[in-house]
Amino acid sequence: MGGETKPVMPAAHFPRLAERPVGKQISSIYYDRLRQFTSTGQYESHNLMAKMYEGRASGSDWVKLSVYSPPNLARPTFDEATSHEFRDTHVGEAFGPSWSTHWFKIKLTVPAELRDKELLEFHWDTHSEGMLWTEDGVPIHGLTGNGERTEWILPDEYRDGEAHTFYIEMACNGMFGNGDGGTIQPPDPNRYFQLTEADVVAVNTEARALYIDFWIVGDAAREFPHDSSEAHEALQICLSIMDTFIAGGGSNKTIKECREIARKYTGNVDSAKVYDGDKEALVTAIGHCHIDTCWLWPWAETKRKVARSWSNQCDLMERYPELNFCCSQAQQYKWLKMYYPAVFDRVKSKVKQGTFQPIGGSWVEHDTNMPGGESLVRQFVYGQRFFEGHFGQRCTTFWLPDTFGYSSQLPQLCRLAGMTRFFTQKLSWNNINNFPHTTFNWVALDGSQVICHMAPSETYTASAHFGDVKRSVTQHKSMDQDATSLLVFGKGDGGGGPTWEHLEKLRRCRGISDNVGLLPRVKMGDTVDDFFARLEKKAEAGTKFVTWFGELYFELHRGTYTTQANNKRNNRKSEFLLHDIEYLATLATIKDESYRYPKKELDFMWEAVLLCQFHDCLPGSAIEMCYDDSDKLYKEVFKTGEKLLADALDALGFDRDMSSNNPTVAVNTLPWQREEALLAPGMRPGVFKDGHGLMEWQHPCAQNLEVATIEETSGGDYVLSNDQFKVTVSDGVITSLYDYEADREVIPKGGKAAQLVLFDDKPLFWQAWDVEVYHLESRTELPVSKSFIKDRGPYRVSVVTETQISENSWVRTTISLAASVTSGKRRTAAPSYVELESEVEWRESMKFLKVEFPVDVRNTEASYETQFGVVRRPTHYNTSWDMAKFEVCCHKWADLSEHGYGVSVLNDSKYGFATAGNMMRLSLLRAPKAPDAHADMGRHSVRYAIMPHQGGLDHRTVRAARAFNSPLKLRKHPEPHAVAPLLAALKVTGAPALVLDTVKRGEDDEDVATGETMPVKGGRCIVARVYESLGGKARGRLEWGPIPVKKAYVCNLLEDEGEKVEVNGEGIAIELRPFEVKSFKLVL
Repeated sequence: MGGETKPVMPAAHFPRLAERPVGKQISSIYYDRLRQFTSTGQYESHNLMAKMYEGRASGSDWVKLSVYSPPNLARPTFDEATSHEFRDTHVGEAFGPSWSTHWFKIKLTVPAELRDKELLEFHWDTHSEGMLWTEDGVPIHGLTGNGERTEWILPDEYRDGEAHTFYIEMACNGMFGNGDGGTIQPPDPNRYFQLTEADVVAVNTEARALYIDFWIVGDAAREFPHDSSEAHEALQICLSIMDTFIAGGGSNKTIKECREIARKYTGNVDSAKVYDGDKEALVTAIGHCHIDTCWLWPWAETKRKVARSWSNQCDLMERYPELNFCCSQAQQYKWLKMYYPAVFDRVKSKVKQGTFQPIGGSWVEHDTNMPGGESLVRQFVYGQRFFEGHFGQRCTTFWLPDTFGYSSQLPQLCRLAGMTRFFTQKLSWNNINNFPHTTFNWVALDGSQVICHMAPSETYTASAHFGDVKRSVTQHKSMDQDATSLLVFGKGDGGGGPTWEHLEKLRRCRGISDNVGLLPRVKMGDTVDDFFARLEKKAEAGTKFVTWFGELYFELHRGTYTTQANNKRNNRKSEFLLHDIEYLATLATIKDESYRYPKKELDFMWEAVLLCQFHDCLPGSAIEMCYDDSDKLYKEVFKTGEKLLADALDALGFDRDMSSNNPTVAVNTLPWQREEALLAPGMRPGVFKDGHGLMEWQHPCAQNLEVATIEETSGGDYVLSNDQFKVTVSDGVITSLYDYEADREVIPKGGKAAQLVLFDDKPLFWQAWDVEVYHLESRTELPVSKSFIKDRGPYRVSVVTETQISENSWVRTTISLAASVTSGKRRTAAPSYVELESEVEWRESMKFLKVEFPVDVRNTEASYETQFGVVRRPTHYNTSWDMAKFEVCCHKWADLSEHGYGVSVLNDSKYGFATAGNMMRLSLLRAPKAPDAHADMGRHSVRYAIMPHQGGLDHRTVRAARAFNSPLKLRKHPEPHAVAPLLAALKVTGAPALVLDTVKRGEDDEDVATGETMPVKGGRCIVARVYESLGGKARGRLEWGPIPVKKAYVCNLLEDEGEKVEVNGEGIAIELRPFEVKSFKLVL
């Protein structure tokens, strides 16, 4: 019943008897065996490497070499170099020293036995970078050296048996400069590079392809889970290839058979058709070439790196149609246009074809912590205008993969510059906490958002390995919302970009995904914009991406807020200089029609300052040569700026001659009234007050100036007083700061404000970049050796303290208290503060100098000025996220306030700060020895101040800090009352938190525009930029007094007109949300 079965006979072909024993493969041994097939060393002559080339020709019969070596590290142009005599040279000769250039003339003849080979290459290796030029002076191919990118495919016309001439420009530096003993070590100035290869080579294309096959299938065997069938199959495929190769003696026929075996796993991967399938791909691969505008090499070398790298990418695009390549930094495009017009034209053609994508929208890939708000604006203005003017398109993605943290207002500024997307990956370097998101909405202080993607491969220079593709999904942290990712591949930092190997590897990765599975499917041919457009489409369809509010704080490289102090000082001073020139030049164009707004000169200044804000220049992480360059450029900026300032003041009727009998006035370029006592050399003490734009000198009578006094006590203390504060200086530090009106002591009992402290500063690796949390455990107070009275009043009193840090380092600090200016009642007095000015001779090694201000104020958060706003950070170490912020960035002020009272610390050129509990600490100087062995050595000057205030943080701190950085300009004027209305015309009234930050002329005005980048649009206008500075909705009026404004519009940062605003009298009503930045175009 049931259960009946028919007998099953065994298959006749299955052997009855075991022929021999067969053992289980020992996995570890067989995995290790794979290395034998493609390794150099003892088996090289017997493995695939011996079959890579079918022939080689070298020596002067086929490759005749001569060289010209320019003197004095010069970098001559092609025409200059080739006009000189060339001497004979040969393989084996060494060239140098570091940073020198050598031009080689190559006369190449292909021997008869190689002319019919499938692929002929010229191989050149000096173990340094180089550029190959045609005989008629066209740069066509970049060389990296040291075994990388050493080949150039010979044109077919070279197969004619005749001698063909071309040139190679050799740069005596590696891809990462000339570091002595390590990449980030200071350059060795006497490095020499040997020419080791100059050969004509016939490539075995099938062997080369098999090499990539074996590499990627071998990666699958190693990196797929070892308990998966896919990993076991990959291993067997590799072993079969090796066994077949050995059995066939490595013949070309055998190599083709090996490739057929590989195709069982990869499929056919010999063309871009591998990407033609319609299966969904999670990973979008984008070619990229990150070139640090300066870092371990100077700007002059970057210009050549750009041409070398981008010419190669244009060539790859013709050989690999799937390649879509992106590169940022308008400055680099401009250099290419200036110095390599042929390569620039080639790039333009690829941009037009859609395979070369200008990206980022900024002038350089800049630091975002330290540049001022308007500098961030101009990065976008100059970047977007260049891209639009030269390529007909603006960028929609802000691209910043390598910068050391991201300011909280960037999403707002991106949106105002026409960009809705942001890409980075740098937070993957955090050394305390892992950032929790991959794809998310990043929200600015004002609520503006951009969609942000951080490559889960955690690099912007991926080598397109099997593992890079795999990690693009396995390390993805936002899979709940979207599983797609960008894989950004190509040699970078020192340039280069994708190689043919990268593209071949990705083809095989795609083939494995389609043929075997398990590996995330990668696609090519799409752009970065395509990728982000899909994310935005998902958001529109209802996907709720997670949000991150505020700054993207980078938990590494905190020392960059302080390193290279003079460079940072130049940045701050140039930003204020540019503000003043634009403001006064704008007014001058209203007063004097013959005055020309200096747009061309301002463009030079802005482009120079923006260049110096590159993320290895301003942070202080570049070699000494870079700061020699930036010092020279800043010198030109200041020279140009002082002339432009003088010209604008001339047009406004001011005298240059301060000895004239005309009235003395102070020019106030800040958008509010100021009241200041001023002691100028050669002038009687006086008060400048009640002035918006123009302030006249007033006698320091008792009605408006309270005197300051100083006395030395019997115990050797110094007591400085004005009508607001009494300051006691004991042993060179402030031991008491008493606020008369608040009836409150600011310094806690036993506290010492203005105390200089020294820390041991040896980070784990990145010297110029990092300061680690453990440095706080090495705090040493520096005792003052001498104190004496400098100024005895009655309008300023001061004490000088001298501190010997070491045998070669010292600090001389002047602690000053000025007479306070009142307006008849003490409650309306201008805020007073204790000012400190330190002159430092700094000759230390791996030390960190700071100044401390303990205050009797408690709050779990401190406030720090950032661009167009305030960022609040913890003063405690409750969590690892809190502790990670042991050193942070601030701009002109930091503040610690509790309900009803607070203390602000102002500065004129510093960016590093820390508040731990009630200890406020301003970072002054570091002394790293790499990559600049002399970083910060020498003389420094810094001003800072401690400003107690009743009530919480408010506009008084914002205004005082700005005034602290913007001293009044003393001038003579024959008719100050005639020009005063114009100088006081532009202002914001209403909420005191509103700041009129920038006043300038329109970029494309008919009487301003140069027409070099964008066409002149016609008309005349003033652009006024306002922001809310404290974090609350604010209403007011933007007023322009006698300036003849016809119409007003809201505009974006690029000055595109938006909503029209109703003009009411001599102004318009404005309303801003918390921390909003709003620009207005006032049509004249």
